[in-house]
Amino acid sequence: MTTTAPMIAGDPAADARRRSALRRMRGVATGLLVLAAVVYLLTRDRDGFLGFVNAGAEASMVGAIADWFAVTALFRHPLGLPVPHTALIPRKKDELGRGLEEFVGENFLQEAIIRERLLAAEPARRLGEWLAEPANAQRVVDEVADVAAIALSKVRDDHIESLVRDALTPRFREEPIAPLLGGLLSEALADDLHHGLVDLALDELHGWLVDNPDTVTEVLGERAPWWAPPRLNEAVTGRIHTELVRWVGDIRDDPQHRARQALDSVLRQLADDLLHDADTQARAEGLKERILDNPAVIRSAISLWDALRRALTTSLQDPQGAVRARLLTEATAFAARLRDDAALRTRLDGLAADAAVFVVDRYGAELTSVITQTIERWDGKEAAERIELHVGRDLQFIRINGTVVGGLVGVLIHAVSVALG
Repeated sequence: MTTTAPMIAGDPAADARRRSALRRMRGVATGLLVLAAVVYLLTRDRDGFLGFVNAGAEASMVGAIADWFAVTALFRHPLGLPVPHTALIPRKKDELGRGLEEFVGENFLQEAIIRERLLAAEPARRLGEWLAEPANAQRVVDEVADVAAIALSKVRDDHIESLVRDALTPRFREEPIAPLLGGLLSEALADDLHHGLVDLALDELHGWLVDNPDTVTEVLGERAPWWAPPRLNEAVTGRIHTELVRWVGDIRDDPQHRARQALDSVLRQLADDLLHDADTQARAEGLKERILDNPAVIRSAISLWDALRRALTTSLQDPQGAVRARLLTEATAFAARLRDDAALRTRLDGLAADAAVFVVDRYGAELTSVITQTIERWDGKEAAERIELHVGRDLQFIRINGTVVGGLVGVLIHAVSVALG
């Protein structure tokens, strides 16, 4: 089975311009050679000034032909003759690729060079100046919002279901829940974080009791003895409701109420049991398993995600939405900090340099190996043609210079010969 070397990609329009320029410069170099030959033929066996012209023309031909041979030998065999050490690029492209890889790695992908160039470029300052322009800040916000909205739209319900079922649920099953809950509850109690939740619950409960006396008395009446007179039941349940309202109100208004202290004691004991009591831990694990086994967990996760996605997507797609407005505010503030805070700029520049050095240290060899691997896959003849297309025009100046310099040297040598003769 044979494989075909991959074609070398290029821009057809740019290649056409390069090819035209190469033909033009070849024509100039060849024209000078032809001119030198014509002058040489017209001034043969002449003396005096024409003798100098003849010597210069002869030397120009020698220089032009020698440099033509040298330039051509890089890319192909001159005149198709298999002269040794010619067609260097087609024959030596793999060695050239390895040499180029080593050159890039040794002279460009070095920590000191990368760090110096990045710090000298001051990327943080430039970013701050660019981001300070309102149009640029708005562009960044628009791009971020559009990409985020697209990303959100790509996440389907089955993705969330798979995440919960295959990734989160097994991890939750493996992780003991009791120590986690006990630790969180202990920290919350130590910082009195639960008091706000208790205040909210008491306030809501007090309001509900005030607004729903009939419901309370109906529930209490269901527990009354069947033999009790109705009027007595109504009086008792009414009194109980009144006392409930008063009692809940007292708890709500008094931060040091005994009921609050009793609740704190219960919660502290629960936190301690979750951390140290095996029976409590087992019950917590059992509760966790029942919750995880309930199909409603996945449905709730999907519903929560759908609601969050719709809210975020709607806001992101609204040019005047709160999310975009917040992003723009933060981008503008960040630009101002970059402009005014030299220490922040220095820190960010250092982080950028560290990141670049890390990438080069970790992946530099893989990056430079792309040069060798790519050149090894090229067809030798096509590679030579592509390289000549890019640098051949400039190499024609070697032929031109060889023609001119050769002529001058020829004149000089002839002058010395005349002087010595």
